[in-house]
Amino acid sequence: MADCEFEITADLVRELLREQHPDLAGLAVREVAGGWGNQMWRLGNDLAVRMQRMDPTPELLLKERRWLPVLAPRLPLPVPVPVRSGEPSARFPKHWTVMTWVPGTPLDLSPVTRGAHAADVLADFLGALHVPAPANAPASSDRGGHPKECGDGFERFFDAVAPEGDMDAVRAVWDDAVAAPGWEGPPLWVHGDLHPANAVGAGGTLTGVVDFDTLFAGDPAWDLTAAWVLLPAGGAGRFFDAYARADRATVRRARGLAVLQSLFLMLMGRNGDRGLPGGKPAWGPAGRAALDRVLKDAAP
Repeated sequence: MADCEFEITADLVRELLREQHPDLAGLAVREVAGGWGNQMWRLGNDLAVRMQRMDPTPELLLKERRWLPVLAPRLPLPVPVPVRSGEPSARFPKHWTVMTWVPGTPLDLSPVTRGAHAADVLADFLGALHVPAPANAPASSDRGGHPKECGDGFERFFDAVAPEGDMDAVRAVWDDAVAAPGWEGPPLWVHGDLHPANAVGAGGTLTGVVDFDTLFAGDPAWDLTAAWVLLPAGGAGRFFDAYARADRATVRRARGLAVLQSLFLMLMGRNGDRGLPGGKPAWGPAGRAALDRVLKDAAP
């Protein structure tokens, strides 16, 4: 997937605002580190500009525009809410969105330390999000299925970064998830990508969730991975007690998917250490810590 051929700079963001939303053009523009498919720029104190970058089509960004205003009012944590739309133009032939800014530090840079509090906050958030989705809710093209449908990805990540001393344990968790019964309930709203760079915190706990471009209707196990991926050791049990709606099969699928996500984070971290495109150095330690928690804390 090629990077955007247009360099996205603060000057470009200001020019686009002057053209399409001149009342916002006088606000300070500051680049936000990170991002992959989209690049973020802080706009003043309360807003952000989300610029389509590597995503080849606008569907993911347009999905956020469509559904975040519907979901945000009933979610107990701040999430980014679109407030203005930026359309393709001669200066920048891709979509962009002005959204509310969610304050906090990404959890890959500042992990949760108040585990019990964060577990309760996460359970409240996912309990509010995980409700039956309408018939026109988006489906997922690359995630959301049963773990047995993700075998190729698991094998690729496993071969690349699985720690030698834990390989048998990692495969055992994955095999158990593959053997677990599938989701039999109605499709629920699912964030779909709750890794540490997509959640923010302050004061040692979880304070917000960002990056909803993978939002879909389906199996909540894809979000329940956060019990291990976001929370510190021992947090999974507290989380599942508070969430109180995951049956044993769902926990088994979630634990396997948490292994998959941990290995992915470790691979992206290794790529970052090697200076490879798309690599994220901070994700490696976060992924390894998450994998350790999955292997040691089986939850209920």
